[in-house]
Amino acid sequence: MTKTKPAVFANTVLTWFDQHGRKHLPWQKNINAYRVWVSEIMLQQTQVSTVIPYFERFMARFPTVRELALAPIDEVLHLWTGLGYYARARNLHKAAKHVVQQHNGEFPRSVEALTELSGVGRSTAGAISSIAFGDRAAILDGNVKRVLARYHGVDGWPGQTQTLNALWALAEAATPNERNADYTQAMMDLGATLCTRSKPACETCPLMGGCVAFGTGRTAELPGKKPRKTLPEKQVQLIMLRNPQGEILLEQRPASGIWGGLWSFPELSIAACARDFAQSRYACAGTPVTWDSWRHTFSHYHLDINPVLIELAHMPTGVQESGQRWVNPAHPGSLGLAAPVKKLLQQLVDATPLC
Repeated sequence: MTKTKPAVFANTVLTWFDQHGRKHLPWQKNINAYRVWVSEIMLQQTQVSTVIPYFERFMARFPTVRELALAPIDEVLHLWTGLGYYARARNLHKAAKHVVQQHNGEFPRSVEALTELSGVGRSTAGAISSIAFGDRAAILDGNVKRVLARYHGVDGWPGQTQTLNALWALAEAATPNERNADYTQAMMDLGATLCTRSKPACETCPLMGGCVAFGTGRTAELPGKKPRKTLPEKQVQLIMLRNPQGEILLEQRPASGIWGGLWSFPELSIAACARDFAQSRYACAGTPVTWDSWRHTFSHYHLDINPVLIELAHMPTGVQESGQRWVNPAHPGSLGLAAPVKKLLQQLVDATPLC
């Protein structure tokens, strides 16, 4: 097993990319900093196949950073519904405003300036700088971490500072002075298509000859795994209030926290009485009907969702509170909805409890 010099490493990767790399993804057409930025944010912790339709819809509605900056956050979150990690959408909207207000709608070019944008870290900034502007800038997303950790035999979980610093040093050293955009895409492609988490296609990898993990039979061990910890469990009741017109009450959640800024059903603790809650708001509330619960898992905890349907005997009177809307479950409009809320609305349309 012979290690290659950084320049040879880069040339090997680029030669493979010329023959096998992905070159027809939606964000690889009409390349500019805005399109690269949106795609990189969407691709964080999300597979390419999932991102493609979201990216295409997003670009159709917001073809420029100015149009994104001017859009209401509800519409941005609506187009993000189902993609998850909604803080990304809120950061995207905030960063778009910053680009328009502070940079006259033109993305800054340097990695340092790009990292000042909300939601843009060092690796994302490097991707924008290299792909959009062709500058020499290293990246270190999850795919690249895996390739470099296996090739160089870097032990440890990449989330640990020492391991991360070692991988950044290797990434910086291997980044070429020319064809930087192609190299950036090539490294991401290698990790996504060949050097995958499970069952890597080592026999067809151009780096196999110098790969420490392959040579020592440690591909399953590298990169090191995040220390396991038991996720805490939480329970919640989602109260689905339905008026005689068939409309459902939704409330906008606070900007921070889970599903921040999205629209959801009124929420109660598992110990609270749904009927008392409904009666305190609407004296015309009927008997609650509890649907089967199910589990929704976030990155840091499990949430057991207990849906409760309550019919109202007549339309509520009085002024509707700010941050509330009665919506047609079949056509909720351009509201940002968390995936479980969207699923429950569809179940209401189908008139069958979620099991």
